[in-house]
Amino acid sequence: MPEATLISHFDALLADLDGVVYAGPHAIPGAIDSLQQLAGLGVGLGYVTNNASRSPAQVAAHLRELGAPAEDNQVVSSSQAAADLLAARLPAGSNVLVTGSPALAHELELVGLVPVRSQADDPVAVVQGFSPDLGWKDLAEATYVVRAGALWVATNTDMSIPQERGIAPGNGTLVSAVAAATGQQPLVAGKPEAPLFHSAAKRLSAQRPLVVGDRLDTDILGGNNAGFATAAVLTGVDTTLSILAARTAERPQYIIGSLPELFEPYPEVTHDDGTYSCGTATARVAGSAVGIIGREDSLDSWRAACAAWWAATPDAATAQAPQLTWLNH
Repeated sequence: MPEATLISHFDALLADLDGVVYAGPHAIPGAIDSLQQLAGLGVGLGYVTNNASRSPAQVAAHLRELGAPAEDNQVVSSSQAAADLLAARLPAGSNVLVTGSPALAHELELVGLVPVRSQADDPVAVVQGFSPDLGWKDLAEATYVVRAGALWVATNTDMSIPQERGIAPGNGTLVSAVAAATGQQPLVAGKPEAPLFHSAAKRLSAQRPLVVGDRLDTDILGGNNAGFATAAVLTGVDTTLSILAARTAERPQYIIGSLPELFEPYPEVTHDDGTYSCGTATARVAGSAVGIIGREDSLDSWRAACAAWWAATPDAATAQAPQLTWLNH
């Protein structure tokens, strides 16, 4: 009997977008074919994104252009989460300063709030989301309103965002600018908070979703916060080294190179007297070092190393990178 694939243990996939499905305008190799395979297996598909610069409909349209299966309601964004958060705290018809894209302003309108662009419009709140068009004047306007005591909500605080040419500053860097100028911190609506993931799972009627993302601080932490299984994929921001060093709350259950590996059996990690084995690789902790027998370019080596190091550091409140000693076969 063939071994069960990783995805066969779940009834839905909740996928991040940037760094998982695409980087910049182009699909990541193998991603589209993988997403297309899910329907034939009866596995639901939802997209959970912190990108607040485009509407869910625009995101879905982009996904369809790339060949991915995507209905508008399969996309759940931090813009929607931010609008819901504000609507729960403000009376209908309240003016909200939008430091972000037209798509973010539209989400406010959908929940009965009024997007404005200036302190002169007497906003009672500020919502800040990523847009490549934001400049100093926009951040200054947000700063004036926040300093005056308005409620401040950020769609997300991603410090970086994968682009075609590499890693670029994300919304978190712009939020940090306003925070530095005001001494305040915003409420954060999107990842890594759990409601975004719970909303996506509810749309799919999923009981056992798998969250796949390239970022520990948003995707994996958020999926863990939601109580869902998590898989870190190595096509975006985080690497085997950063995953190994991850603090406890940001540790994924699975590590895969790319989405096609969802359709392969996931290798079991076993341990015996402090030695952790995955495939032909083994790892063992001695003090603050991990000794690995295996190839450095094999994910099984890293899976064994993570299992060993995480067992030795079960309560890591901050990232802790061990020394690595490679003892090749």
